[in-house]
Amino acid sequence: MSQSDAIDPVCRAADGAASLLITPHEKDLGGFSVRRVLPAAEQRTVGPFVFFDEMGPAEFPPGQGINVRPHPHIGLATVTYLFEGQILHRDSLGFEQSIEPGAVNLMTAGRGIVHSERTAAELERSGQRLHGIQTWMALPEDLQEIEPAFVHYPANSLPVIERDGVMTTVVIGDAYDQRSPVQVHPTTLYLDQIMAANATVNVPQSVPERAIYVVEGEVTVGDERVGAGTMAILNAGSVTLEANTTSRLIVAGGEPMGARHLWWNFVHTSRERIEVAKRAWQNGEFESVPGDAEFIPLPK
Repeated sequence: MSQSDAIDPVCRAADGAASLLITPHEKDLGGFSVRRVLPAAEQRTVGPFVFFDEMGPAEFPPGQGINVRPHPHIGLATVTYLFEGQILHRDSLGFEQSIEPGAVNLMTAGRGIVHSERTAAELERSGQRLHGIQTWMALPEDLQEIEPAFVHYPANSLPVIERDGVMTTVVIGDAYDQRSPVQVHPTTLYLDQIMAANATVNVPQSVPERAIYVVEGEVTVGDERVGAGTMAILNAGSVTLEANTTSRLIVAGGEPMGARHLWWNFVHTSRERIEVAKRAWQNGEFESVPGDAEFIPLPK
């Protein structure tokens, strides 16, 4: 998805197992709200994640939907993961794929890719409820210019663990003796966890940087209560979460990629490379998306 206006989340220090709480800014896109969590002023990244949005939940009546016109990316990989609804992805490699709840769309931009995200015609006629998470991951410095790629992983390909009132989907990485089939370049942890009230779970310690984002409900992290729409940056070591009510959360983290420049939809270690990408998009030098002739102009 194309990055909208710059958003500066409000952050505050926390004690105990969490070092920082981030409250995102909510932007109304006309019946469709986006909560931007990362980048934040006090916490630009978590592991490889340089961008973290919660999309919705949004109710689209018949005749309405999302229509994100073709736009470019470089130097990153995008992960789209839905709880409800569907989005139709098209890209300049020729892929056309509907993403559905529990599935993963992984798009590696590398040296450059263009894609669009829209509501399919049949769903626009009927209307739908849409809710999900979209993240961007920085690529390792030596892989920023790799060939672009797209892979879709259906929901039934992801491991699901049900234990002690907690249902965990391993979206990316390793957790609780299960490994996701999703192949990414940086070491990454990405979990979707649904917790019954009063259930507890330990956050895996397999990666150096970790955060949780509460989608629904409320959990206690150490001595801190973390409610829906809040990200908690976790300290190193053992961290136990306790659900105060039925809750859903995302665990995200991994290997830090170092400093990155982020401008519009471009992520790179080099400002000059981003300038090259800006000129290329302005001059029509990116590949187009088959069957989707519209495009988002370069921001002023």
